[in-house]
Amino acid sequence: MKKALLAATAVAAAFTLTALVAPAASAHGGSDERGRSAVPFTAATVTAGADGSFTVKWDARRTGNAKGPKGVERVEIKANGKVVAKGGATGQAVVKGLPAADRQWFDLVPDRGQGLHLADRLIKLDGTANFRDAGGYRTTTGQWVKMGEIYRSDALDKLTEGDRAKLGRLHVKTVFDLRMEDERTKGPDKVPAGATYVVADVFAGSGSFQTLPKTPDEAVKAMTEAEKAMVSGAGGKKAYAQVFEGIGNDRSRAVLFHCTAGKDRTGWANASLLTALGVPAETVMTDYLASNDYRKAANDAVLAHLPAQQAAVYKPMLDVRPEYLNAGYAEVAARYGSFDRYLDKGLGIDARELKRLKRDLLVG
Repeated sequence: MKKALLAATAVAAAFTLTALVAPAASAHGGSDERGRSAVPFTAATVTAGADGSFTVKWDARRTGNAKGPKGVERVEIKANGKVVAKGGATGQAVVKGLPAADRQWFDLVPDRGQGLHLADRLIKLDGTANFRDAGGYRTTTGQWVKMGEIYRSDALDKLTEGDRAKLGRLHVKTVFDLRMEDERTKGPDKVPAGATYVVADVFAGSGSFQTLPKTPDEAVKAMTEAEKAMVSGAGGKKAYAQVFEGIGNDRSRAVLFHCTAGKDRTGWANASLLTALGVPAETVMTDYLASNDYRKAANDAVLAHLPAQQAAVYKPMLDVRPEYLNAGYAEVAARYGSFDRYLDKGLGIDARELKRLKRDLLVG
């Protein structure tokens, strides 16, 4: 029982650390502020099946009262340079029999306009549960966030040699560790050979999480307060400024940022990045909440070893919830007035740097 409590304490303390925007795993964007984008797809996803198959869905139908040249009529799906499926402006295809690969990529090629290069968002590794691509989302301008450039993850201390080699083949060049000192000491990162390791401690010097909550309500409050600290705390501002600067400066990506569970500190890093790039709030929230699905087995295992009353206290700290992320947004509004001012005054990302970041990470 004591071991179970210690394990739950470690997990809960680590899990109390992230949130701040609003993601969405379905890749649906908002209204197209520019009129027409070079990329005609309004939605597109790739989902890996347990049987080795891949389901590709897309929608390139014209929306609203769009005028001008004829819209998309045909879409080809290519894998490894070969056409594996065809369809109309909207469709779904299940692709089977592809050769084994570290990551299976698909090119969605419309008969008009620019195509997309997509893969399943989850990167399957033996030593992680919540390692995924930050890209593959549509912005409000109709552009898309590139995949294969930025990754987010839970702790890397349990990576196998095979995992490290795979990340090397995925060209992970820079790793930002958002964890506290005691977390880093107990579970040092195992980074890919040749990758640059950077400590970006979100709660450095804050004294956060010295005591654990005693009730579910206290746990929820601790999570929302943690969100606020990520935005306005000195450690949070410094850490996220490091991440943004690293993403902007690393021209030989990929860049990876992570904490212990990959949901709170990492959640805010990813949410703020997607928000900065113009991804709709509902999409950001969906992406943020996806950690509940990816971490379900691990969370259930922790709760199963605790008495019911204690499990009720820990569950809010293992979850990600809309109210947590919204607390971060509210802190941005209260402290800075707008998200652009948070980027500028809080993280040092001015309009010129933001424009360069968008030019570098968006297609369309």
